[in-house]
Amino acid sequence: MKILVDADSCPKAARELALKRAAKQQLRIIFAANRPIPGGAEMEICPAGENAADDRLVELAESGDLAITRDVPLAKRLVEKGASVMDDRGRVFDRNNINELLSLRNFMVGLADNGLEYQRTANYGKRELKSFADSLDRTLARFGKQSTTPP
Repeated sequence: MKILVDADSCPKAARELALKRAAKQQLRIIFAANRPIPGGAEMEICPAGENAADDRLVELAESGDLAITRDVPLAKRLVEKGASVMDDRGRVFDRNNINELLSLRNFMVGLADNGLEYQRTANYGKRELKSFADSLDRTLARFGKQSTTPP
């Protein structure tokens, strides 16, 4: 198992937390972005083209990996590859909810494209980081149990 991070939009506090958890669990962690992201993780610097980092994350993803992104279309692609996916606020994307979340996202983008305002996500603070940490810990614990269960 490895952790893949869509690092372009992931808040610094969430990246740092993911790095700490990966080190503690001795997991490989890879940041993908269109620019260097400080922090000490293995870095995949992608071309500046649209979706280049997303495409690279999908290439790297394997069933059983964990991906961190707030990009719902990317989350759908990763879920389809069998990865566990969560955003930097702890929301988990899975086969049961991804189509509904993608539909909602597309609706909101449509509103914005037509000049209608909609409520944006609030700033990233302690509450959001705690929610992410709790969700990350639950997911990593679940993976740990799966890898230590004898066949």
